[in-house]
Amino acid sequence: MVSIAIVVSDYRQKLTSKMLAFALERARGLGARVVTVSHAPGALETPLAAKRLLEKKSVQGVVVLAVVLQGGTWHDIMVAENAYRKLSDLSIEYSKPVCCGIIGPRTTRQKAVKRLRDYSVHAVEATVKMLQ
Repeated sequence: MVSIAIVVSDYRQKLTSKMLAFALERARGLGARVVTVSHAPGALETPLAAKRLLEKKSVQGVVVLAVVLQGGTWHDIMVAENAYRKLSDLSIEYSKPVCCGIIGPRTTRQKAVKRLRDYSVHAVEATVKMLQ
């Protein structure tokens, strides 16, 4: 049985709480043990939360869940790109999968709602697959 951790952004909590429920359900379905769920204020803070989890021997991989919606500026692109880049760097640094279920950038709320399940499930499945 693989042991994973989940980092979930609390920003856009109405959406990310649903993502967390989908992720936990899929992990159970795959027989993966979720050893901890860690919360971060937003997507940009998820890399530090993931790093802290990757340092634990009990954590074999990390799933990251967040929603970054399009606003009136390009801020969403900066947030999502930097989070993805750093999470990818952490995966290589620790030789453990860090799989992103980050919806965005340039995503509307309506599109995000339609993607909640898919992004959550895919991130869990990718993490488990990388560990097998």
